[in-house]
Amino acid sequence: MNNFLYSQLIEPNLDNKETFLLLDDGKSFSYEEIISIASKISHKLVKFGLKVGDHILVKAPKCKETIALYLSSIMTGAVYFPLNSNYTPIETNYFVKDSKPAFLICEESEIQKLKPICDEIGCKILSMNVNGEGEITDGLKNFDSYFKPAFRKDDDLAALLYTSGTTGKPKGAMLTQLNLVSNANQLVNLWNINHDDTLIHSLPIYHTHGLFVAMNTTMMAGATVRLLKNFNLDYVFEAFDKSTLMMGVPTFYTRLLKDKRLNKKHTKNMRLFISGSAPLLKETHKNFYDITGHHILERYGMTETNMNSSNPLDGVRKAGSVGKPIKDINIRISATEGSEVSNKNQIGMIEIKGPNVFKGYLNKLDQTKEAFTKDGYFITGDIGYFDDDGYLYISGRNKDLIISGGYNIYPKEIEDVINENENVIESAVFGIPDNDLGEIPIAAIVMYQKDNKLENIKSYLEKNLVRYKIPKDYFILDELPKNIMGKVQKNILKEKYNKN
Repeated sequence: MNNFLYSQLIEPNLDNKETFLLLDDGKSFSYEEIISIASKISHKLVKFGLKVGDHILVKAPKCKETIALYLSSIMTGAVYFPLNSNYTPIETNYFVKDSKPAFLICEESEIQKLKPICDEIGCKILSMNVNGEGEITDGLKNFDSYFKPAFRKDDDLAALLYTSGTTGKPKGAMLTQLNLVSNANQLVNLWNINHDDTLIHSLPIYHTHGLFVAMNTTMMAGATVRLLKNFNLDYVFEAFDKSTLMMGVPTFYTRLLKDKRLNKKHTKNMRLFISGSAPLLKETHKNFYDITGHHILERYGMTETNMNSSNPLDGVRKAGSVGKPIKDINIRISATEGSEVSNKNQIGMIEIKGPNVFKGYLNKLDQTKEAFTKDGYFITGDIGYFDDDGYLYISGRNKDLIISGGYNIYPKEIEDVINENENVIESAVFGIPDNDLGEIPIAAIVMYQKDNKLENIKSYLEKNLVRYKIPKDYFILDELPKNIMGKVQKNILKEKYNKN
């Protein structure tokens, strides 16, 4: 049997009766139980026509059945494509059309709105609701609780995650079996995740951090996952006494720091707090240590590569740094393409090479080629430097990207929606610092009629964009600042409207 992911995540746990998932309603499920559900789903999907290598687009709520569906994709050899469950049907249409999945799993209330695009590309659409019930799980008792895993090579695709660049539409990063397994393996060893650990899981399960980092590592270690539907402070504080790990984004930690219940007593059972998906402020790192005695472990990852670097479990965790390169992963700082900087502390482009790096962008050969150097390093678009001790620091992003509460926001997508209004001449969306979310999106708009109210624009955005993408403030300008080439100078806008 050759199925890297199956052999690492599922096969060792086939008869494991230890607790895998603890839900926020108090119910618990063993590894054996969840794998049984996954096997039954696999049989059902195959009966419905699923083939090895087919894409499964999963726009489903955070529940045990969605975890089982992910395991099912591993068993069947399908390519798992998780999508933010809060995306509007209009946003979802793009991803369906671009990825051409064989199956789309979504809530029943969305089926009628998404059915036209599914019919157009020949995609089967099945329901899964918040409680895990729906067409995908109906009648599972009639299927066998064991599914023979499909044959998959190490470089075969395992997952598809969409990311945004500086131009164009979001593009699908193709992740292989080797990408996911190698990265999870290194993180389990690096952070000493073991079967005695219980992870507080408040992250979404549709991106790298919440799915591949959190779920793959805990499964590989046979650990327990406390699966919370969202970051609820009351639930998190209750979980501290019965857990050992927490993976979060900086917003989680800023919100914890604002709560008077945070202290050493509440966190004494915890052994490790991990942060990623956005930069952690030095102030947050210091304040959290002062109150809890825990140094937050910051690491660096991205959709195309999973995790690249990490502060150590044992040793100095430097505030403001994302640590050292993970084993088997090469990170270099380039002054120009393929030309490594000559000195430590010299800022340049961060480039990465290793078994964690993705295979390329789906159906985008030119953009894939542009993303790599001639000697095979992935050009991240991030800029940074190594200090004298070999710790990596992220100085900024070369990409026009806003990271708010751990979510990636692509400005052009929002601008395109704003510009659909007939009274809008042009717009520019940019990010400014925010103490809670890290960054928030702001919109500067040039209108034909300056006295025109913004309410119709705001209302249109609310109907067509997921909530976190909606600008938190709006400014009406006579014109946008531009350089001699006509490019909008967002740095000027950021400086002008930075509230901090």
